[in-house]
Amino acid sequence: MALTFEDKKKIVSEVAAVASDAHSAVAAEYHGLSVVEMTELRVKAREGGVYLRVVKNNLAKLALADTDFACMSDGFVGPLVLAFSQEDPGAAARVLKDFAKEHDKLEVKMLSVGGELLAASEIDRLAKLPTRDQALAILAATFRAPVEKLARTLNEVPGKLVRTVAAVRDSKAA
Repeated sequence: MALTFEDKKKIVSEVAAVASDAHSAVAAEYHGLSVVEMTELRVKAREGGVYLRVVKNNLAKLALADTDFACMSDGFVGPLVLAFSQEDPGAAARVLKDFAKEHDKLEVKMLSVGGELLAASEIDRLAKLPTRDQALAILAATFRAPVEKLARTLNEVPGKLVRTVAAVRDSKAA
């Protein structure tokens, strides 16, 4: 079924709205995946907070023109699925990387973070980025470490005094 001009405008505006709020984008070639496999990918993307959409290349170029992901426009060749990370920068990369492990027909072509186009081989690095909760936990642990060390140091001074007094007492008793 052919898309009408109104349908195309609606798709372009929807993808542009999602892209303007997204942290990162991943484009992958899905040629050879069955409908069941694509449905499975969509379910995993939804669970991971990732917006997944198959868009015609010309419409994708129009949608991403005024966003940080305009750098991807030259790479839109062939059947591509676009994944946008809504919650954290590594979400789309994690979903597509994990799915590609099980389905070799899915091949990542491009990545973009913060207006910078990355090579497809950088997907591991992007997928390993911590989630927001993980990053906050790391930050809290970093802030907590000096305080704990200070508390241990301050606690050691009276402990050492008590041990010294006990040693003097034992030496006088002997």
